Amino acid sequence: MSSKPSPGARIAAALRRFPIYVDPSYASALPAADRRRLAARLKKMPAPTYIVLVPLVQGGTWNDDKQLATVLHSRLGHDGIFVTFHDSADELMGHEWGGDHAADNAAWAVNWDDSLKGASLAARLTRYTDLIISGTAMKVYKQESDAIERDYQAHLKSSAPKPGKRDDGGLALPLAAGGAGVAVAAVAGVLLWRRRRMTAVRRETGDGLLLPRTVFSTAGKASEDQLREQASHEVIAFGELLDGAETPAGERAGTLMAKALDAYQAAAKTLDAARGVPDLAGVLVLLDQGRDALASARALAGGRPELPPSPLCFFNPLHGDGPAEIDWRPLGSRRRLHVHACRDCARAARDRETPDMLMDRRDGRDVPYFEADPATSVWAETGYGQLRDDLIPRILRGDLNHK
Repeated sequence: MSSKPSPGARIAAALRRFPIYVDPSYASALPAADRRRLAARLKKMPAPTYIVLVPLVQGGTWNDDKQLATVLHSRLGHDGIFVTFHDSADELMGHEWGGDHAADNAAWAVNWDDSLKGASLAARLTRYTDLIISGTAMKVYKQESDAIERDYQAHLKSSAPKPGKRDDGGLALPLAAGGAGVAVAAVAGVLLWRRRRMTAVRRETGDGLLLPRTVFSTAGKASEDQLREQASHEVIAFGELLDGAETPAGERAGTLMAKALDAYQAAAKTLDAARGVPDLAGVLVLLDQGRDALASARALAGGRPELPPSPLCFFNPLHGDGPAEIDWRPLGSRRRLHVHACRDCARAARDRETPDMLMDRRDGRDVPYFEADPATSVWAETGYGQLRDDLIPRILRGDLNHK
């Protein structure tokens, strides 16, 4: 008896017959007539293009857009552009193999286009194809991202409190009140969200220099020996990147390049002396900082803005990115820390539950790494670089020790 085909195989088979696949749950969002019109437009695309609209649910059939596109690319066996949802049906994402048509930038240009706010899914997908066909995806993406940055900076400037005179001759800062205060907060929230989304996208399009986030999804499940092997591989890969990198012109770019080289040396030094998972996690943190610096140096050399750093999860860097910023006070301490955390750890901390912390072996027992004596743990002292910004220099001067 033949086995049932996998979801990826079923979708790939459908795409061979028709370039648009829509899960039944989204059928009403993109009716059959709209699909036919879009399919006709896809024939004008400069590369084979497929639109695949299915639910993306963590722990479900498809965890994220990258997984979905990668599986379908493999199943179809040829290159092209794959258009999917991103985090939700409100955002599109473009993945491309074998070409350079700015498929991802086109998606974000559509997502950020205020004129498409509230537009139908068909209208957004049509605009996406327009950008690719016309070859203007990168230009429009840059215009949109520059506008977001201008709006954000203008808001910061206009919303700064302006001091007034108090009765006693001192200065008083005005407080927003009532509905006006709520409106100001709402505008600020939208602008901040859009800017954070923009900086995240800039990291996603980092010319292959940034440390792939799949490294952390693998590292978090690895044994110590597997983690050591993975860390070693990543050190070698970063060294090869640096060997092929030219020294960029400009003071800031040169400073960033020097930081990348220092981070590589610190990572290699840490790997050589690593005695456990906390040290091996530190290797990946140092590589992440180094690759960020290298990508920013190259961006500046090419006339583009720096790639904003994306701190890893404070509680356990092996969780990967820490997009949530929280104020957190360790149990039994009066010190309140402002840290970045992954969504699961941030949720646990806010609910006054214990996050999934990286443990360190100290005096015969396991303790959260940040509870180790700072005099004997550079990771505890710096929070893997979140509590201090001198992690790399400290490693290079020999602060990694195991007393």
